[in-house]
Amino acid sequence: MAVHKAGRKAGRVATAVAAAALIGVAASACGPGDDNGSDNGKGGSVSEKPESSSSSSSSSSSGTKSPESDAPEAKAPPAAGAQLADVPASVKGGVITVGDPKAKHTVKVYEDPRCPFCKKFEDGGAQALVKPVADGKVKVEYTIASFLDSNLGGSGSVNAANALRASVEAGKFPQFHAAVFANQAEDESDDAYTPAFLLKIADKVEGLRGGAFDKAVTNGTYKKWVGQAMESFSADGIKGTPTVFIDGKKSADGGLYEQAAFAKELKAAGIS
Repeated sequence: MAVHKAGRKAGRVATAVAAAALIGVAASACGPGDDNGSDNGKGGSVSEKPESSSSSSSSSSSGTKSPESDAPEAKAPPAAGAQLADVPASVKGGVITVGDPKAKHTVKVYEDPRCPFCKKFEDGGAQALVKPVADGKVKVEYTIASFLDSNLGGSGSVNAANALRASVEAGKFPQFHAAVFANQAEDESDDAYTPAFLLKIADKVEGLRGGAFDKAVTNGTYKKWVGQAMESFSADGIKGTPTVFIDGKKSADGGLYEQAAFAKELKAAGIS
């Protein structure tokens, strides 16, 4: 497992990963640094900015540019996410649940938005969950961590977690969750998830942008919940992301990053 230490520079992280690959040790997760407890489990602080006078990405009537006008353009989320458009999402404590609450099977997923291995999971193994969740056979419980802000500096993980929580209220969590990971920075040390960029990402999810959502993203409305989610992550004893449990059994790291391999694990648990 590749564990990121607080204060480690991006160049050292890249060098360590490359060295691991050369000696045949497969890096497979991101982990909290030794001093992750320095923020008392709160996961950092949300970047707070004045609310935009417009809920869209265009300029206001006064000619003042909206906050996201200088943010980079966002990529569209994977098309598969559309299959989850009608799937309910709810919040209990620090956990976001997607799918029928009465579903027979439960998959627990622990992620940090800035973790590149979480993106690898979302691009790979997680795709095998789309149809079973849409069919009501399984529910997915997400615990969104934000320790990489402490490890690498910045507040991107906290900002993204706050925005993800806001998307639940807007009824668009599955689609926005997919869009957030689709727009993850190539270098995890790049603190790319600013409120402005998250609003640009939200533009790629039909029906998500609106006054309440935009205000929550810009002002950090759910920053207390972000801390609660980080506390849930720590309380569950999770040491790295992504960590996935299928009906209480930890998934093998090697099976997380390939859709076929993870589908095989799901099938073994009776999920297909």
